[in-house]
Parts: sequence; C-alpha cells; structure tokens
Amino acid sequence: MKRTSEYFIVFSFGSVMYGLLEVVFRGHTHWTMILLGGTVFSLLYFLDMVTEKRNYVLKCFAGSAIISSMEFLCGYIVNVRLNMQVWDYSGIKYNVMGQVCPKYAAVWFMLCVPAFVLSSFIRKKVICR
Repeated sequence: MKRTSEYFIVFSFGSVMYGLLEVVFRGHTHWTMILLGGTVFSLLYFLDMVTEKRNYVLKCFAGSAIISSMEFLCGYIVNVRLNMQVWDYSGIKYNVMGQVCPKYAAVWFMLCVPAFVLSSFIRKKVICR
C-alpha cells in the first residue's frame, strides 16, 4: 500500500507540475500532456532513485532520452494516429515525424536538473525513504 501511495503522489506531482509549466510557457495545455507529465516524472523519479549516486550529467542525458522517447510515443499515438494536433515540431530542424527534435531534447536535459532535485526532495522529505 505504501508503494501505491508513493507512486500516486509522484504521478500526481508530475501531472500538475507539467500542466502548469505548459500553461505558463505555452498559454494552454491538453489533457494528454497531464498524463504524459505524470508518466515522465514517475520514470524520472525511478531513474533518480536507482542512480542516486551517479554522475548528474549522465543522469540528465538519460532523463532527456526518457522524456524524448515518451514524447515520441505519445506524439505518435496522439498526433499522428489520432490526429489530435497537440504539438507539431515539423518546422524545427532535424525533427522526427514532427514529434521530437534536438532543440527540445536539450530543453528536457535542462529540465531534468530541477526534476531530479524535486524527485530527491519528494523521496526524502515527503515519502521519507
């Protein structure tokens, strides 16, 4: 039961935070981004937990790869297959099917820094692990 509560807290935090970031920087969000934000933050939380003592730069590269992979998967389903047009990176150089691009992979790398700090804080102060 404790693990279920932990995962619920982490998923909820990621959902809310990513939704807020999108509203602040894009002016709007989409319900699929709330789910993606929760999923991604949960994966980053797990990555941070299993690599706690590892090199921070490598963790951020791994985090960026996780975020970009999830963004591609979600984008392929939501934008390509379901044609919901939530985002489109086709105008950005070196994009892959308009769903991911190096520019945003670099943004995700930088976003991993506060994400891992928050992950550690949640684990140590909120979850007490």
